[in-house]
Amino acid sequence: MFKNSWFPTVFDDFFNTNMTTQRTAPAVNVKVDENAYTMEVAAPGLKKEYCRISINDEGNLNVAIENKFEHKEEDKKEHYLRREFSYTNYQQAYTLPEDVDKNGISAKVEDGVLTIVMPKVKKEEVKVSRHIDIA
Repeated sequence: MFKNSWFPTVFDDFFNTNMTTQRTAPAVNVKVDENAYTMEVAAPGLKKEYCRISINDEGNLNVAIENKFEHKEEDKKEHYLRREFSYTNYQQAYTLPEDVDKNGISAKVEDGVLTIVMPKVKKEEVKVSRHIDIA
């Protein structure tokens, strides 16, 4: 039989850990076009009050999600075998490409997705017209 070294660990972790306390990072998509980079951070139930976005001293983009997860009495009626929708605390620093206009970065939260738009610095094409002398 084919033996895969990671399978027993994944299998054991699934049945031997308390999934309500395990933390996972939210899924992140990054798109690029000619005008901007767009980052999408997906976390079910995400609200804008939970998000903090900043640029640190090194020029990196810091994304933090701090969900004040509260256990309610009705939550105790349900027992999860696996729970991955709980993003209680997440923080990540992202190195920005050199062509990002750091003053133009914007963000919004909609339908559980944090969308960060990082516009590119517009390069102005300098047209040089001049007469060239022939030697």
